[in-house]
Amino acid sequence: VTPAFAADGTLWLVWMAGGKISVASSSDAGRNFSTPVQVTKERLNLDWGPDARPQIVVGKNGGIALAFSLFRDKAFNGQVLATKSADGGKSFAEPKPITSNNESQRFVALGLDADGSVFAAWIDKRNRVPAKQEGRKYEGAGLFFASSKDGGAVYAEAQLATDNTCECCRLGLAFAGPGRPAVVFRNIFEGGVRDHAVMTFADPTAPGEVRRVSKDDWQISACPHHGPSLSISAAGAYHVTWYTNGKARKGLFYARSEDQGRTFSEPLPIGRADRN
Repeated sequence: VTPAFAADGTLWLVWMAGGKISVASSSDAGRNFSTPVQVTKERLNLDWGPDARPQIVVGKNGGIALAFSLFRDKAFNGQVLATKSADGGKSFAEPKPITSNNESQRFVALGLDADGSVFAAWIDKRNRVPAKQEGRKYEGAGLFFASSKDGGAVYAEAQLATDNTCECCRLGLAFAGPGRPAVVFRNIFEGGVRDHAVMTFADPTAPGEVRRVSKDDWQISACPHHGPSLSISAAGAYHVTWYTNGKARKGLFYARSEDQGRTFSEPLPIGRADRN
């Protein structure tokens, strides 16, 4: 289940169950919810991965953008679909692929920009086949992104933000300011170390540098299935939480950045180490 608040304070939820995507809303802080609306009619092979979550953003005009992924085969190759409601969640358009590329896409994240446009980022494997054909080693997947100027109905052509990210962890998405999305993700650093990184965009079409959140030294040739979370305050402070099982530290941690993700504070453990 993924929650989102509308500008008027309405709480919206989107979830997947029984092979279908549904939404419902609450105008009294979750005490009561509306009758669920089924976004998808037929039963789909939805992405049931531990880090897979349907995404929702609600515009100021009441428009609702959704995105979710399904499995195309038994090898966990996915496809991200997107849809929009123009009538306040009463009905939704037929879900369409967020990109025309047929390679695997998973773990989409949506964010609502100040101008009402929707920013989407996801994990994409389209670069693995060309790399193999050229005889190059290719680890993980790519971080791809696209924006929608019509509130989530149609997205621009997908672009690559950075390659060789972890292929199985959800993304964290927030805005450092109008037109400046920021994404936190599990990256694959040198030596197969899967630690977290953050990228702040100069604008919705211009990716920034990959900046390391913490040196946890989690060297693993497998899928952690543990993505990070990101929140950015009105004052511009980045707040990141994550899980690691690295050599430097293990468990849940928090760190903050006061310089737009260039540097982060010493990781602060969450919870008791002897009870993890």
